[in-house]
Amino acid sequence: MRRADLADGAIAGAVGSTALNVVTYLDMALRARPASSVPEQTVDRVAGIAHVDLGSGAPAANRRSGLGALIGYGLGVAAGVAFALYARGRRQPLPTATGVLGAGVMTMTDGSITALGISDPRTWRRSDWISDIVPHLAYGLTAAATWNRLRRPSRGSR
Repeated sequence: MRRADLADGAIAGAVGSTALNVVTYLDMALRARPASSVPEQTVDRVAGIAHVDLGSGAPAANRRSGLGALIGYGLGVAAGVAFALYARGRRQPLPTATGVLGAGVMTMTDGSITALGISDPRTWRRSDWISDIVPHLAYGLTAAATWNRLRRPSRGSR
């Protein structure tokens, strides 16, 4: 495994995270729905477990907001790096890579909020599942397409 492969995995994960956020914000705009409070709740739970004081009032709310977004990006980038290890530096069939990446990130996200007691996916409505699946599918597709694009041989190396 080359370092460049790990870097490309991180790039693919960052592109996927951007796509996930764009789809999420588009959904919020189209359906006029509020932002999820799950990222901030996750930060609260993790800070509590780690015995980290975020402060109080507006500064604490701002820290929760910023750290919640950073956790999401960090998870997306880490998933891209993990995918690079899985792919062993090689291009992958787009449908397979999309599924592995999208389902992997969704499982890590939903699994962590379940383990932290923030939400229980067994109680979600159909609209909740769609709001969760579609952005993760966008993540998987764009991360997979980016990974494969970065794996193309240069024109001079045929």
